[in-house]
Formats: sequence, structure tokens, C-alpha cells
Amino acid sequence: MQQIPDADIVRRWCRAGLDGLAEAREEIDALNVYPVPDSDTGTNLYLTMEAAAAAVERCPSEAAVHEVADAMARGALLGARGNSGIILAQMLRGVADVLGREGATLADGSGLAAALDHAASAAYAAVYKPVEGTILTVARAAGAAAQARLAEQPYGLAEVALAAARAARRALAATPRQLDVLRDAGVVDAGGRGLTVLLDAFDTVLTGRRPLPAPRRVGDHHVPIPAGPASRPCPDSAAAATPAGAAAPAYEVMFLLRAPSEAIPGLRQTLSELGDSLVVVGGGDEWNVHVHADDAGAVIEAGLQAGRPHRISVTHLAAQGRTVAATPAPGDGRVVVAFAAGPGLAELFASAGAVVASTPAGHRPSTTEMLAAVGDDSAGEVIILPNERDAVPVAEAAAAELRAQHRRVAVIPTIAQVQGLAAVAVHEPGRSFDADVVAMTTAAGHARHGAVTVASREAVTMAGICRPGDVLGVVEGDFAVIGSDLLEVAQEVVRRMLSAGGELVTVVTGAGADVSLAAGVEVSVRHSHPEVDTVVYEGGQPRYPLLLGVE
Repeated sequence: MQQIPDADIVRRWCRAGLDGLAEAREEIDALNVYPVPDSDTGTNLYLTMEAAAAAVERCPSEAAVHEVADAMARGALLGARGNSGIILAQMLRGVADVLGREGATLADGSGLAAALDHAASAAYAAVYKPVEGTILTVARAAGAAAQARLAEQPYGLAEVALAAARAARRALAATPRQLDVLRDAGVVDAGGRGLTVLLDAFDTVLTGRRPLPAPRRVGDHHVPIPAGPASRPCPDSAAAATPAGAAAPAYEVMFLLRAPSEAIPGLRQTLSELGDSLVVVGGGDEWNVHVHADDAGAVIEAGLQAGRPHRISVTHLAAQGRTVAATPAPGDGRVVVAFAAGPGLAELFASAGAVVASTPAGHRPSTTEMLAAVGDDSAGEVIILPNERDAVPVAEAAAAELRAQHRRVAVIPTIAQVQGLAAVAVHEPGRSFDADVVAMTTAAGHARHGAVTVASREAVTMAGICRPGDVLGVVEGDFAVIGSDLLEVAQEVVRRMLSAGGELVTVVTGAGADVSLAAGVEVSVRHSHPEVDTVVYEGGQPRYPLLLGVE
């Protein structure tokens, strides 16, 4: 197996882990019954990992592994959401601490084993009253298995990663035996399931293996596990977040806190007397605080006594919805949020009445950027146009956050810019929400999409092997044409899309594209299909000289 630099492994794992959580988010949300059945664990883990991955992407390409790992951990700390998200942030801090040690390396597996073991210990230490049968148990099993694998020969990074992933799955399958609420609901722990997704992603990055389905319900993928505790006891491990039969606290309170480390023990003690599910993670003067309590005001006052709390959020657990402190309730307006791949496309969406999610050129939007585009004071109804395949799970995560704010949200699964243009062209704010969503979805579904780009490396495509410099024609997301001339390939892409009929061809030019390219496509359509209209827009998108659509 080709040696991958440690920093690149961390980068790749962040992206693969985020993609894995995007795919499993709804599944994990559905498993969420502990400590509160608010169906948001998958979303919270996704948002936390998204913040970590975004911080890693901002690191320069030459950054060392400890710099990348530190960025990952700090990004997760600042973006952590929910109980499981905060625990995950502390685990990532544990990983970063190990990779920051002199001589630490992932190359032989010892660094990964030490990182997983330390991450589990850090997570246990962060939780005021750890409970077995949760993400903590799964983390500890993974770390112990990784350490045990080091005692066997031969071993390497891939073998250690696989041992950790398999042990995590076994521990996940056992969680209903350790926590009555899971057994009664017939499910495994949601946070633990999220951790198995991340460990499977690490294995995939190293080996290319695709993970087998993980246990979700009691009885799934049974493996023999000895009776009794799955792992060694820990302090307060028998303490439940809410004792059986007791009323659950009314609010989930979270905030970031700037405070000296010496103020944290006192804060933990105060908050432990106010509520449960207490987790405080961080270091230096940056902390993330999570607690369930009846008196949200007292929790915030405790934060003020310790330091400077900010980004305060208060969730009414009984309503299973999230509200942000001091944030007005959403109004009755409707907003359409669109991701635009270039400045010209942004102007097109804006002129049609959409709000554009602001992103750096060439980057897909983050959940935070989509939420920022929505705003917090006017829109009770939100329609999201992701306009790129990889942005669909981001839009779904943003939608989950907005629904928790009691907003009405629809994600129209547009996977191409031209589909988004077709959808926004029929948007009518005066219609009912449902009618508007149906019309926009129908218009997007009737828009076939294609593109022309230039290969940057050798690869195997549906059309054959391409080499650097080859012109590639994309039809409905697949590389279907390989050629040497941009115009000829564009004409072939349009010909294939028009073979099933059409009334309008949309041509969107990319950054730096020659004006004669779009003109050549327009002339070709006029000659071969005189009944079909053609419109040309300047999109300014990178990497694709032309985006093409047929309606």
C-alpha cells in the first residue's frame, strides 16, 4: 500500500467521515432515544464534524500533521452541537494531543492506537457522570482493541484501524444490554453508531474497503459478546443521566465559554447541582459547555461567573425543538436559498428572488453558510436549492436545524446549477408553500443537465480512459464523452440531451471561457433543432467552461 503522509490521512479522514455522517445522519437521528429522544444526534454529529472538516480545509497544504489535527480539534470545539457532538469534539482533541507529541506518527499504527485510547479517556473525563452503553463505551472498546492489536505481529496502520472499527461495532451491538432505555426501544446507541461511521471512514481512507451495515436495532448482526460489562468500570459509570422514573429536565443549555482553566472545576460543580447530562470540553481559555437543566437562567449565570459565555442556545426538551436565546421567532415570510457556483450564477439566482449562500470560489457551501443565508428574523418558510450533488446532505442538515426552530422547510434535491435555475424560474412567493415546492420540484426534475470540463489527471470513466488535457463531456452526472475540442464535445453533449426532446437549451459559461464557445453551441442547436430556443448566461464558475441544460 502506498504510504500516505500523516497530514493527508487526517485531511482525507475528515472529508470521508463527514460524507459518512451525511449518509447516515437520518438513520442516526432515528436511533436517538438517550439521553433525550430529540432525534438530532446524527445532525449534531454531522454539524460538529463539518466544523472540524472546514477548519482542516483552511490549513495550508504544507501544514504538518499536528497543525492539521489542532485545526480539526479546535474547529470541532467551536462548532460542536449537542451532547454527542461535544463528546466527539473532546475525542478529536484527544487525537490532536497525541499527534502533537514529538515523534508521534500514524505510519505503523502505534500513533492511531495511542490516539484512540487517549481520545476515549479524554471523553470519559469530560462527562461529569459517564454512562455505559453510550458513545463512551464504543470509544473505549475501539481504543482498547487498537492497543491490543499492537501486541500482535505483523501489524500496521490498516490492521490497527480495522481492529478498532470491528471492536466498535461489537461494542455498539452490546449497548442495549447496558442501557435499559435502548433495550426498551429496541435500538443501539445513536452516538455510538455515529462513532462507528467515523471509524469505518478511517478504514476506507486507508484501504478502500466499504463498511458492512452496522447494527441498528437489537438483534442486528449478532456477535457473541460475554455477559456482563463490555469494558472496565469507570468512575460514576453506573450513574444515569436521568434516574428511572424521574422527570427529565426542561431545557438543554449550550454555550461557548472564554474562561481560565482554573474556573472550570467550580463551574462543573455548580452545573452538576443544577442539572444532568453535563459535559464541559476544551482547554486553555476556550470551552464548550452542555447541560440539561430546569433553570436555564441559572446555568447561564454560572457561565457568567466563570468567564464570558457566548453563542448561547437554549432548547426546550419537552418540545424537542431548538430556540436560540434572544432570537425572535421566525415570521411568515418565505425565502429561497440557493448555492451558486460562480458570481454570474449568483446574480442570476438573486435576480430571480433567491438568497445566495456565500461561499469561497470553487467550494461547496457549509451548513453554517446556508443557515446564515436564511437569516433569523423573517422567514417562517424556507426552500433550499443545493444545486450540487455533494451539497444535498449539507442542505438536509441545514433543514434539520431550521425545522428545530419551528420553520417549514423543503430541500429540492437539485444536483446541478441548471436545475436550480429551472426551479427558481417558476418560484412564486404568492402561492401556497406546498404548491410552490411542487412547481419548483417539477421544473427541476424536467431539466436535464450536462457540462464540459478538462481532465486534470488520468482516470477511468464510463467513456473510457481519459488523460490530462482531454476534454470531458458530462451527461446527467456521468462522464459520457472524451474528445480534444471543447466545442465539439459540447455539441455532442447537447445532441445527446436533446435526443429525448426539449424546448429550451441553457448555456452557462465558466470563468475565462471563450465567448465563441457558447456562440458555437447556439449555432449548432439552431441548425439541428430550429424549434428549440437557446439562452446563454455568464456564470463565472471555475473548472467547467460550460454548464448545459435542456428543459
